[in-house]
Amino acid sequence: MDKAGGQELMMPALQPLELWQETGRDLAFSKSLFTFPDRRDRKLALGPTHEEVVAKMASYNVQSYRDLPLLVYHIQTKFRDEPRPRGGLLRVREFTMKDLYSLDADEEGLDQSYNKMLQAYQNIYARCGLPALLVEADSGAIGGKDSHEFMVITGSGEDEVIYCPDCNYAANTDKAQSIKSKIESGELLPIEEVKTLGMTTIEQVANFLKVPQSHTLKEVFYIADGKLIFAVIRGDIEVNEVKLKNVLHCLELRLATEAEVVAAGIVAGSASPIGIT
Repeated sequence: MDKAGGQELMMPALQPLELWQETGRDLAFSKSLFTFPDRRDRKLALGPTHEEVVAKMASYNVQSYRDLPLLVYHIQTKFRDEPRPRGGLLRVREFTMKDLYSLDADEEGLDQSYNKMLQAYQNIYARCGLPALLVEADSGAIGGKDSHEFMVITGSGEDEVIYCPDCNYAANTDKAQSIKSKIESGELLPIEEVKTLGMTTIEQVANFLKVPQSHTLKEVFYIADGKLIFAVIRGDIEVNEVKLKNVLHCLELRLATEAEVVAAGIVAGSASPIGIT
């Protein structure tokens, strides 16, 4: 980090919640952000990341574009209220993390700083003897135009990666895009009502109708920021909730309960996109 022009700082673990409210990221981090009041009832947050702190520091110290680029980093304890915390090093609520933040005068400068960091991390992994794979990734609550992750293939890993050895395309499944497959055209048959009593899976329905699962659709109901969402997807694949959340531009996304579906006047298991606009 030092060779790449970074300056190491010690940053506060306790942060005023108002810093997060100014950027709106208190909502983006939502339940992952640990918050509590002090004795004067002023809201504080345990830092899951430090963009807000760095921006506030820069507002006091950066007077001109001549002060840029500015690269600062730290290696400290951070806190996130993970929904499924685990022991060890992965998915814990309290963890040690190394972060670097860059401030630049323009987008070209940002790209240069970004590429410096890519090279710095590649050097670190090479010295550690780790065969790290650079993959495109979803930015999540951190935000930003581009995001990459370094992945090391291991049996204990939780993420899945799409990789093409021919073109070197690599992406996390939450970010990966595929080329649209050719759609086979066939005779369009008239709509016919078919009873599928007792069938609860796409596999059962497809076998009953004697068609491949890829020729069926399935409907999945979600609650996105309090609103019922009717997601329709090809029967042989699953909804990627990260991608759906990005398409909807929502902060909170979860599966709808049966009671919420029924309250909307929908019969669970018999919903159809036909007639919906």
